Amino acid sequence: MSKDYYKLLGVGKNSTKEEIRKAYKKLAMKFHPDRAPNDKKVEYEEKFKEINEAASILADEKKRQQYDQFGADAFRGGGDSSGHQGYDFSDIMSQFRGGNFGDFGDVFDQLFGSGGGRSRGTRARHGADLAYELTITLEDVAKGKKETLHFNKVEYCDDCKGKGASKFDSCNHCHSSGYVKQTQRTPFGIFQQTAPCPYCHGKGELPQNSCHKCGGDGLVRKEKELEVTIPEGVEDGMRLRVSGEGEVGQNGGPSGDLYVIIHVKPHKFFKRDGGDLHITLPISFSQAVLGDDVDVPTISGKAILKVPAGTNSETILRMKDQGLPFVRYGGKGDQMVKVKIEVPIKLTKKQKDLITQLEEEKPQKSFIKKIFG
Repeated sequence: MSKDYYKLLGVGKNSTKEEIRKAYKKLAMKFHPDRAPNDKKVEYEEKFKEINEAASILADEKKRQQYDQFGADAFRGGGDSSGHQGYDFSDIMSQFRGGNFGDFGDVFDQLFGSGGGRSRGTRARHGADLAYELTITLEDVAKGKKETLHFNKVEYCDDCKGKGASKFDSCNHCHSSGYVKQTQRTPFGIFQQTAPCPYCHGKGELPQNSCHKCGGDGLVRKEKELEVTIPEGVEDGMRLRVSGEGEVGQNGGPSGDLYVIIHVKPHKFFKRDGGDLHITLPISFSQAVLGDDVDVPTISGKAILKVPAGTNSETILRMKDQGLPFVRYGGKGDQMVKVKIEVPIKLTKKQKDLITQLEEEKPQKSFIKKIFG
């Protein structure tokens, strides 16, 4: 069945070239393959080809007359698999990047990219972001610290101040404007658009003496020394952003950022759980039975912990505000102390005699008596 190009574009047979142009723009935006959902890539590609084929025929007065008289069959043979004779789809799309279409070209570039490898001239480009991996201790997390970083980054050349040369002459190709006019024949007529000069790349001047230090690029890689502040309470894997300390942008674009990725070393005694710290503390049998005030290590020094009389092994005692600071809000976590009763291996005769006197008070004897009577 012959294709109905008017129906494909959603226009009538008496539509003007302007109406065809508007219909094509709308459909090209809607069915561009770059906007297709993953499950509809093939469907969008086929639809996009069809509307391009229709637009290329109906926008050309001669071809439109042939189509109106003979239908799409008039263009079969000698063309591509779609029946389209030698018309490059990219030529249609190029008309929507400038010419007489207002700011639609800019919108199209934002949605789909500049496309076709076309140069954007002197458009400012954001500098690349950098990442720096830093390993710190749990004590650093508790107190915070200042750290001096050493890394390499791209910066402007000092010799030429980022210009790439010490001397420039006016570009005679664009008459120092940085832009040239291009005329292009399309199915919609002849269009003229302005593009960056391919010789000076939109700068309006040509270097005469390229900088020896940077080779004319205006950029060099340097070793950078930078002091950063690591806040209290940072967590493992957290990224700290240092604005503007990445690589410099091109054509006056902003510099990228530096991201310091934090790694916290495992501690020999403490285990971290958010802002809380966990530690196991050995105590004697007598301290567990009678109770005691014992010295306990904390992340910032020593503190006194009161062990209540009759404390069982594996009991967890809380030491309020002895944990780590919270990086996102004020306050500190707690220190959780698990007491572990250590049984002495070597005893004196006196110690053995005292323990023997307690033999009849064994808790398991009372437990067994409750069960068996």
